[in-house]
Amino acid sequence: MKKTEKPFTFRGKYLFVIVLFCYCVLFLVDNESAASSLQKSITIILKILPIITVVILFTSLINYFLSSKQIAAHLGRDSGIKGWGWALIAGVLSHGPMYIWYPMLEDLRSHGMKDALLVVFFASRTIKLPLLPMMVDYFGVAFTIILSLYIILGSILQGVCLQLLYLRDQS
Repeated sequence: MKKTEKPFTFRGKYLFVIVLFCYCVLFLVDNESAASSLQKSITIILKILPIITVVILFTSLINYFLSSKQIAAHLGRDSGIKGWGWALIAGVLSHGPMYIWYPMLEDLRSHGMKDALLVVFFASRTIKLPLLPMMVDYFGVAFTIILSLYIILGSILQGVCLQLLYLRDQS
């Protein structure tokens, strides 16, 4: 192993042990509720497994095909308007629970992604492409377009605010 590589650490080990302990106690106290709870947990895990697989695949592909310099060029400090556009598009296109995306975003951040672009990504996720047709049906095209534009502008504004705060703190 290279000196610069971090060894693999299971960060959630304490939470895992606590959950395991709680399940054991619950099995002793109320066997039926524990079994029902475990069954629901397994159902949720099976539902999010495809999303986790896609995120792991994306992260692997990013690490394989893109170097830190390339990521920094597209999403780093000198990425310019292109970086803002990529963060906005990626946020709108991303689906699934947000916590599933955290490891990949952490990896991108460690490779040089600006925090302001993370904010844009997070905020632009509120536009849900699969739900837009339903929104148009309920509220109309004009409302849907205007709200989506406000969300896009708001996400960019939030990113700019964070960047300005960072600049103020550095001076």
